[in-house]
Amino acid sequence: MTTVLSLDIGTNGARAGVFDVERKRIVAKGEAGYPTRHLPPNRAEQDPLDWWRALKRVVPEVLAEAGQPEIAAVSVATFSSTVVICDRAGAPLAPAILWMDARAATEAGRTAVDHPVMKASGGSDAVEWLVPKAMWLARHEPDLWTRTNVICEALDFVNFRLTGMWCGSLMNATCKWNYDSRAFRFCPDLYEMLGVPELAERLPQRIVPIGTVIGELLPQVADELSIRGRPVVVQGGIDAHMGTFGADAITPGAMLLIGGTSNVHLTQVPDDGRDIVGVWGPYPNALTPGLRMIEGGQVSAGSILKWLSEEIFGLDHAALPGLIAAAGAVEPEATGLMALDFWMGNRTPYRDARLRGAFLGLSLSHDRASIYRAAVTAVALGAANVVHDLERQGVAIDRIVLSGGIQRNPLWMQATIDAIGKEVGIAEDDNLSLYGCAVASTVGLGLYPDLVAAAVALRAPVRAARPDPDQHAQYRRLLEEYRSTVEILAPILHRLADGAARDTVEKAR
Repeated sequence: MTTVLSLDIGTNGARAGVFDVERKRIVAKGEAGYPTRHLPPNRAEQDPLDWWRALKRVVPEVLAEAGQPEIAAVSVATFSSTVVICDRAGAPLAPAILWMDARAATEAGRTAVDHPVMKASGGSDAVEWLVPKAMWLARHEPDLWTRTNVICEALDFVNFRLTGMWCGSLMNATCKWNYDSRAFRFCPDLYEMLGVPELAERLPQRIVPIGTVIGELLPQVADELSIRGRPVVVQGGIDAHMGTFGADAITPGAMLLIGGTSNVHLTQVPDDGRDIVGVWGPYPNALTPGLRMIEGGQVSAGSILKWLSEEIFGLDHAALPGLIAAAGAVEPEATGLMALDFWMGNRTPYRDARLRGAFLGLSLSHDRASIYRAAVTAVALGAANVVHDLERQGVAIDRIVLSGGIQRNPLWMQATIDAIGKEVGIAEDDNLSLYGCAVASTVGLGLYPDLVAAAVALRAPVRAARPDPDQHAQYRRLLEEYRSTVEILAPILHRLADGAARDTVEKAR
């Protein structure tokens, strides 16, 4: 029997899953949380050592639940770009800058430069990516930047703790570092254009594809995590993207939509040189050789609904089902409201970190249910808008797999399906990243010839869900209004975002 260990470092906590390769399923899994520190107006940070402490809690628990099997391989998925600044020995020099942190919006705008590799990055970088964050550090924290030996992703930090080796994932490097995945090299000339010439030397220098063995698990780490055997550590990647292997959504025409704190839309297209705009990518060879990966999504999704119910309405978890039921009784067009889902900016199709959220049409007659319903509708319309824009450009989307925490909110899940208007397969496991890590591990162990074959063999089960035609008709009308509202309000939202940033700087002084 071959058993592998999958690890997933996410926004709210670390998950671990024990995967039985012969039975093709997860036999035990668990999660341990850690805090996030939010600082106005748009910063989010975590302590990298909290990720390790969480793994030390959850890994022994799931291994014990699984009967303490020998582990043949370990693979890791993490949120990205969550950036760690550390010394060569892996000691953090500052809090990790979370993926959702938008402090580098100005720097992201400066990445729209004329360089060949940027054409495979959608023309510029998102505020979330590693390169703009490095640019921000060099500009605003020069002393810290000078002391930095290694700047890396959470993935690289965790893999270093497991193996003692600095090694980057081809996926992360291609998608977040402006790495040339066709020539398999860094682009120091680009980094020099962006004002961070030293970045090429501070990133992990060894870059390997998903499914490649990084090295053996350190014996002291095996003892610390109660792992039996002499497992190898196999390269993983970005958590959502690793989920595409668990969903077997890696061939053109298939899409994985992960609904959670944020929404992520992932699909692949042929490497035919065709321009596709409004997305991140298409990234050649990032996911699988010979194809280009498209990344779309929404920076804020479930986080908006959580913020509204808990922070604004003051409701606890026990009260949430009642709110969802009341909101579900309101038709999408019956709220009299239009909301925009840009609490932390927009990832796609507008690629605009300076957009902000909005509720329009409020009156004294509106209650919690109608406001919550409008927020759900906004998030669902944002998801449908990504699909709409891709199809407008000729990207085929014939099969969608839906996964993530969205499954715990039936109103949000059905609204998303209705807004998109296509049948979807709902993953029966809410964490496909753990399956994706198992796919990578089995390829690293030589059990399958490649990632495509392993994904077909080990994919997670799904159940079919269909849109309601009447609801979809409402959402189609609302999507037109949503798109018009964005166009009209964008200049105002930009001014508001810029004003909030100036006020925060003034207060800091």
